[in-house]
Formats: sequence, C-alpha cells, structure tokens
Amino acid sequence: MPQTAPSTELHAQTRQRLHQLGLELPTASAPVASYVPATRIGNTVYTSGQLPHENGVLAGTGKVGADVTVEEASTLAATCVLNALAAVSGMGNLDHARIVKAVVFVASAAGFNAQPAVANGASNLLLDIFGGRGDHARSAVGVAELPLNAPVEVELIVEFS
Repeated sequence: MPQTAPSTELHAQTRQRLHQLGLELPTASAPVASYVPATRIGNTVYTSGQLPHENGVLAGTGKVGADVTVEEASTLAATCVLNALAAVSGMGNLDHARIVKAVVFVASAAGFNAQPAVANGASNLLLDIFGGRGDHARSAVGVAELPLNAPVEVELIVEFS
C-alpha cells in the first residue's frame, strides 16, 4: 500500500553538500490538483512532476527554443530537482537515497530538439549533490505544453537503503 508522508528530517551529509553548492531545499510544494507530491512503496519513492517554483512562484514560463534559452531551461530543470527532493525528503533520510531515474519534460518550440541539454541541468545537479548515488537513468521528453506554461517539469524515482 502506498505511503504518502512519514516525515523525517533532511540529514547532515545532504544538508552539508547542498550548503557547499550554495543551495538549500525549499519547502515541498503543495499539490495544485488531486495528487500527492510523492508516494513511497517499500524503499522506493516516486515523485509527481515538479515545476520550477521558487518561493511559491513559477520561475519561468514559455517554450524552450522560443521564449526560453537552453541555458535558462537547464537552470529551471535544476530548480525542479530541488522541488522534487523536497518532496522526497518527507519520505526518508536523503543521506541514504539513491537516484534511480529522472524524467525531464521540456515544453518545446517547433523544431527544438535539444531536450537532453536541458535535462543535463537536472542530471548534473543530482550528481553534484549525491555523487555516485546520483548516477541515474533518464528520459528527456519534448512536449507541446506543460502545466501553468512551465518550460520544464521533472519527476524522480528514488530508492532508500
């Protein structure tokens, strides 16, 4: 049966690594519809798609390749990762987390095909935070539209040891 929130504290190793990177986890975003931000089955956590919210506000809008550059979208993908990790942190100790898979959705302008470069923003941050435990499988998917006109959305699958 899925679990949705045995809240635990973000632990020292991950907190220290985020601090070294000049980052901190935001408060987990409240759902904007009928879903939970993350659910846990056994040792595995699945996040819902996370948008690039900063302090409750969408940090960018538009299509990548028209309104948003690859570099901007890559940075927004990293913001999505922080939001996803905030959701995951309520499910277990991030010091014992291993990233299994990231799915990065990119709202793409016609003819845009550099979704992997955008997804690198998410992947590189996961590797920076978790080292070898951040090495993961990935899908980078171009889509016509995302909720709230967001340029990127990220889902994670995380396993706890």
